[in-house]
Formats: sequence, structure tokens, C-alpha cells
Amino acid sequence: MKRKIAIDQISAGMFVVGFEGFWFKHPFWRTKFLLSPADVDEIRASGVKAIYIDDAMGASPPPLPVPSANLAKGPLPAAREAEAPRRPQAIAPLAPVRRSMPIEMDEVQRATESIQRSKRVIMRMFGEARMGKAVALRDVEPLVDEIAASVMRDAAAMIKVTRLKRKNEYTYLHSVAVCALMINLGRQLGLSETLTRDLGTAGLMHDIGKMAVPGSVLDKPGSLSDDEFEIIRTHPQKGHDLLKKTEGISPIALDVCLHHHERVDGKGYPFGLTADQLSLHARMGAICDVYDAVTSRRPYKDPWTPSDALAKMLDWEGHFDPGVLDAFIRSIGIYPVGTLVRLRTNRLGIVIAGNNREPTMPMVRAFFSTMEREFVPLESFICSAALKGDAAIGIETARRGLVRDGRSSRRSCSIIACRRPI
Repeated sequence: MKRKIAIDQISAGMFVVGFEGFWFKHPFWRTKFLLSPADVDEIRASGVKAIYIDDAMGASPPPLPVPSANLAKGPLPAAREAEAPRRPQAIAPLAPVRRSMPIEMDEVQRATESIQRSKRVIMRMFGEARMGKAVALRDVEPLVDEIAASVMRDAAAMIKVTRLKRKNEYTYLHSVAVCALMINLGRQLGLSETLTRDLGTAGLMHDIGKMAVPGSVLDKPGSLSDDEFEIIRTHPQKGHDLLKKTEGISPIALDVCLHHHERVDGKGYPFGLTADQLSLHARMGAICDVYDAVTSRRPYKDPWTPSDALAKMLDWEGHFDPGVLDAFIRSIGIYPVGTLVRLRTNRLGIVIAGNNREPTMPMVRAFFSTMEREFVPLESFICSAALKGDAAIGIETARRGLVRDGRSSRRSCSIIACRRPI
């Protein structure tokens, strides 16, 4: 439901659909976006008196306080009656604020519907790109807004649904998934909402160059020949060339499109850039792109579980920026086997097994009390969102190398064995 609220009622997580007064009186170039804490401060400092929000797309203002049952009944004294504010005759019910755990089925359904709408638009845009037409930014921005709103309501639901790709949907839904992952990671890193929106656009458009790759190569079920491999490696440059024709496209989208296959050790493509030559946005794009690729079913490989995927990504020395990868793991709340985690009960534990049914709730072995600063009897359990159970609430920085039971290297990398780009 759309409503007008006073400036003192605004808070982060609300979805703005308009501002009271003329457009040049507020500090934003867009009128539809999710509020971050920094955005709230900017609006309050701008002099705007009220904004319009949509409860269906974001958080709602808190309900009005309910009068106490113990208040004296009967008419107000005459002296105070004139001062008493009039109450509205009816108050519309407020939409509940979504929580990220556990995943609510209605939000899964909303995420599914959002993804299907996005897929149809992406298929049309990519089809036009295949014919050499420029992308219309006006078609992209509403998709990014809708995906961002879904991520804000329940990131786990959106990320879970985007993993359910059919064979002929991968190229399109991969773009939607990377968009969601980029937005989620941007918020984890504390980036502004405007910048996070640009990252979402970059994720949505990062693989558009694949429209210049023949389908027989793109969807080939076996290993690629040398010539085919070189064709695949041209898609970042071809995508960049296409996006440059798009009026108003952000430099971030161009950057991520061109550099999302670069590696921090200089062994990526198309230019072999090293860490100090790569922007934060390109390093974010590389991680989000690979994670969705390896956890998706492809013509030449079965999907990896989220836990296995992250464990392998941690082991690929020189591929990713370690700090950004740590933030990514925190942003999706999935802990690889061998991760040292802090538990809700003020203990430390090691993740000893993943949980395919609920990736954010792995099996953990607790061994140390942070309150008593001493080892405790070993206890193994599956994390639970219920208060009576225990759950991981964060990663400890000294996690690497503490447990090595061979799980993270028990399978050879099928992508490398098939000689396929991720």
C-alpha cells in the first residue's frame, strides 16, 4: 500500500516512491528506491517535509501506540478537549517487515514471481542485443528496483529461488542472480544505496556479451576446443562495446562487464589485470559471477552445493580478493566446511558439514567458550533459527586452516577438467 509519511517517521528499509514538493528540493536523482541509513540522513537534512512509500516493496512505519486499558473512561475535561488531537476514523493495517530467517513461503512466492517477470524482460533485451541493438536503461532500472526490494525483504528467499534454473534459462536467470548477489554484497559492505543500485545494474548486464557467442559454443555439453575457448573469452569486450551504446549507462556497469573474469593474481581475461588494477566493483562482480555459476546446473557440470562452492572458492589462491570474499560469505550467511564461527551461545565452533536443505544452517562442532575463555566439551549439532537451539552468528577471522579433513579438495574441479570458463 502506498502512503505519505512525515519525515520523522522514515527509516532504513522503506521503499520510496515519491517526495512531497518539487523534484529539485530533494537530493536524489531517482524517486523510487530503498532507503539506506545514509539516505535517511540526507533526506532529513534536505528540508523535505514528507515522502511517499510503498509498504509492499519495503518496511512500514511502526504502528501507532495502542491506548492503555487503564486510562480513565468518559469524556475529556472541557479544558483539555480542545487540545486533544483528532484521531483518524480508521487506520489501514500495516504490512509486516520481512525477516531474513527463516524464509517465509509468501516471500519465496513473491521472489519467484519477480524473477519470472525479470526473466521475460531480460530475454527480450538480450534478444535485441543479439541483433546489435542498444539496451534501453529505462527497461533495466525497474528490474533492479524490484530485485533490490526483494533482497531487502528477504535476501535468502531471492538467492535461493535464483538457483532453481532450467537448462534453457541459465543465461537469463544468471544475470538476475548476479544482480541480487551484487546488491546484497553492496549492502554488506555498507555502500550507499545509489552505488548499490549501480552494482545491481552491473550484475544484470555483466554477461550481455554472451549474446555475441554462438549458442552451439555457449551451451556445448563437453570440453571446448582451443578456438571455441577463445570465442568465449571475447564476451566481456563484446558486452562492453554493446553497453557503451546505452545512453546513461553507469561507468560501474561498463567496468564490471569488461573485468568480471579478471583475477587478482593477473591470470584472468581479457587483459590479465592484477589486484591493484581492478576496482572494488570488478572484484565484487568476479565473486558473484563465479558463485552463481558453480552452484547452477550447466550443460557440462552438475551444481555444487553452496557450502562446497564457497569452500573451493576460498581454496582458489589468487582468484578472488580475500576481503571481498569474506564479506560475500557474510552477506549470504552460508558457511563452508572448515569455517570457524561464533555461535549465539558465546561459543566458537567449526562447521563440519553443510546442510543442503537449509544452507544457512550447517552442522557445527562447538569447542570453546568465549565468556570463560576455555575449551568446553565437544558438542556437534545442526544450527537452528529457534531460540532453544544454537546458530552461527558470524565468522571468526582465524578460520582458515583450522580444520582440513579433505572435504574441500575431495573432488577435482570439474570446470577446469572440462576446460570451461566459469
